[in-house]
Amino acid sequence: MSELRANGLGVAAISYDSLEILADFSRRFGITFPLLSDTGSATIKQYGILNAAAAATPGREGIPFPGTFVVDRRQRVTSRFFEDSYVERNTTSSVMLKLGVGAALIAATRISTGQLDIETFASDTSVAPGNRLSLSVRIQPHARMHVYAPGVAGYRPVALTIAAQPFVRVLPLAYPPSEIYFFKPLNERVPVYQKPFTLVQDVVVEGTRDAQAAWRGKETITLSGTLDYQACDDKVCFNPASVPLSWTLSLKPLVTERPATRQ
Repeated sequence: MSELRANGLGVAAISYDSLEILADFSRRFGITFPLLSDTGSATIKQYGILNAAAAATPGREGIPFPGTFVVDRRQRVTSRFFEDSYVERNTTSSVMLKLGVGAALIAATRISTGQLDIETFASDTSVAPGNRLSLSVRIQPHARMHVYAPGVAGYRPVALTIAAQPFVRVLPLAYPPSEIYFFKPLNERVPVYQKPFTLVQDVVVEGTRDAQAAWRGKETITLSGTLDYQACDDKVCFNPASVPLSWTLSLKPLVTERPATRQ
């Protein structure tokens, strides 16, 4: 909460549960931000996020799709983050990273190659099953150096690949906009990155029943991958290179406890 306030952000959660249920939940788990009761789901319906399929289950009438709205001081929605499953949620730190506010919560790992300076960190120091977090790779080409961007022909473009492992889902990565570089000796124009840029890879630590069983008893999770690229300066084109990367995070249990019945 202190980091959110330091960046001009507040947080409140809204639920279709009663005031009594929310007060009990808040006391048991030490929640200090407001929990708002939307009995009857009037606000949920106005936002268009009523989950009719889930509401077909007795006791879950009025349940919304899980997600996060970011609202400015003029009460305008500026961003939103939603998931299909109620178990999967963007972490607060991941949302902040996407919004471009706040600092990484863990120390960055720094790597230097002959052509690039690389800094990697994760949005979260610890995760629970169902968490959607972000892996960040900041890349700074050395002076007069460029790396090739996706869409180039004849060269190896920069690519971040996360190694597959059970119960970890890697989401599609959107690469930042590139610029066109004109190489006069060959009269070619190619998409490149010459200035510092950041790749943000979203990953879901799955929270299905099978996944929770597989994670049980484990204290950490390590995500590994590679950064592939080819760099050139205004005279020399270097061989394609691969840099191994890894992120080790603490693993905490998913909190699923709630009252058995609604009041």
